Amino acid sequence: MRVEAAVIGLVGLTALGSGCGNGDNLGPGGRQVEGTRIGQAPSGEVRSSFRVTKGTGDITATVLQFRDALGEPANGGTPGQQPRGRREIAWDGVPAAFDNNNTFPGDFFNTNVKAGAVITTPGTGFRNDSSDFADLNPAYRAQFEPFSKPKTFMAIGSPEMDVTFRVAGSATPAAVTGFGIVFSDVDRVGSASIKLFDAKGRSLGRYFAPARSDATGLSFVGVVFDAAIVARVTIESGQAAIDAGLEDLSDGGFRDLVITDNFLYGEPQALP
Repeated sequence: MRVEAAVIGLVGLTALGSGCGNGDNLGPGGRQVEGTRIGQAPSGEVRSSFRVTKGTGDITATVLQFRDALGEPANGGTPGQQPRGRREIAWDGVPAAFDNNNTFPGDFFNTNVKAGAVITTPGTGFRNDSSDFADLNPAYRAQFEPFSKPKTFMAIGSPEMDVTFRVAGSATPAAVTGFGIVFSDVDRVGSASIKLFDAKGRSLGRYFAPARSDATGLSFVGVVFDAAIVARVTIESGQAAIDAGLEDLSDGGFRDLVITDNFLYGEPQALP
């Protein structure tokens, strides 16, 4: 079963990534370089250059830079297609009735908040949590920290989520210029990533989050294109689904467990 939910987001930028293959778009020695991708934009088929942003440790400046890359204003939950800007969700404004349980409603942010993003999972649901998921497993409190306090978000039953876009508050398919995400507790490089696709299902690359570098444990990865060609994002958040009986790698487990916080993306623009 795929469970639906909606998401608000904001995006930003940094170094440039290569346009070759479906890997992490890093040049020799891990240096990020320029690149382009072909994708379906609202105006038709285009070749667009892109830029990759990554950060770990204190990621505040990285997130601010990524927001700047998407541009002003922050459109929040304003319905309808806006001429420019970005959107963001920090999860903290979700009503308490949907906190710390697996009942986060599928269309909340596109129908109620009208933010233009929808998420699905091959798992069994979604959990908006104010306890670092300690109410699910007490050991998680020492592993996971939020970027914007106090709430974080994760699929249940799977470490995978898909994000697709709509003209805010409508059913009209849309594309965005970019997408970025905050991960918490990435212990292994390769265990957390985003894969981007255009409206025709063509890969726009896979981009890995860096491993944590301090006790707080936050990591960020985001990609910005010059044109709105990102129609779907697959988020891989860890090597297994968080679960009451499953321990993280740093607690003696065998798999790296990762959760998410802020999602950031460009203003959704209607596709033909």
